[in-house]
Amino acid sequence: MDAVQAGLCDTFQRDFLCCRRIGSLPWKDLEHQLSIRPSFVLRILEQTINHPVSQKYPPSSQYRRLFLSELIKKHERTGAEPLDDIYTAFAEVLNSGDNTLCYKSYCLPTGDPVTLAENVAIISEGTTGLVTWEAALFLAEWAIENNGLFNNRTILELGSGIGLSGLVICRSCSPRRYTFSDSHQKVLQQLKENVLLNGFMLSEEPSDTRKTPTTIVSVTELDWESVTEQELVALDADLVIASDRPLLPL
Repeated sequence: MDAVQAGLCDTFQRDFLCCRRIGSLPWKDLEHQLSIRPSFVLRILEQTINHPVSQKYPPSSQYRRLFLSELIKKHERTGAEPLDDIYTAFAEVLNSGDNTLCYKSYCLPTGDPVTLAENVAIISEGTTGLVTWEAALFLAEWAIENNGLFNNRTILELGSGIGLSGLVICRSCSPRRYTFSDSHQKVLQQLKENVLLNGFMLSEEPSDTRKTPTTIVSVTELDWESVTEQELVALDADLVIASDRPLLPL
């Protein structure tokens, strides 16, 4: 496998694991590679559907069906003999049924993933907070590029949702303490599960001041629209962040 093919495999892997829109994947580049070597499709299958992260924390059944349908079309257009592995994978997805919960995994520059469990419906349990929004991804990417701003800081995130921005910051920027917050009980429950899913221990006290070699992480109920000065002072944050929010009153 040459450098171009390796790069294409890496792109498909990253895009697939975070469930990037099917139409935005580099299908044209794949078509070119398949015209040279049709069996290259098996490398793509290995880096997506059969990737260890995908096997343990699979994207939604619908997303996997759409992905495999497109992958099969691209391979069939080469005129090559059908490959059992692709159709076996497709049959397994068809038989898996639909779940209300799915996973999205975002690859950090180190190669390690941040994995989130989220609801397949945009609106669920009376809230939109059980899915990942684009603003959270933008904040996460910005934080990686500016990680010095977060290093060894005490951070409060308002409206954390299911935790993408904060988990990326905790993994990549080494804050001293990080407090996730939200106001919806179901969101807070899912947020705690995602924090634990990514290997962090939860501190029961948001104002925990212990000195440890790893980030102290807590999750607290907080309505950013009605939070009081006393509540903010108690959290003792020296940096407050938020994504997908209007300007906050001073």
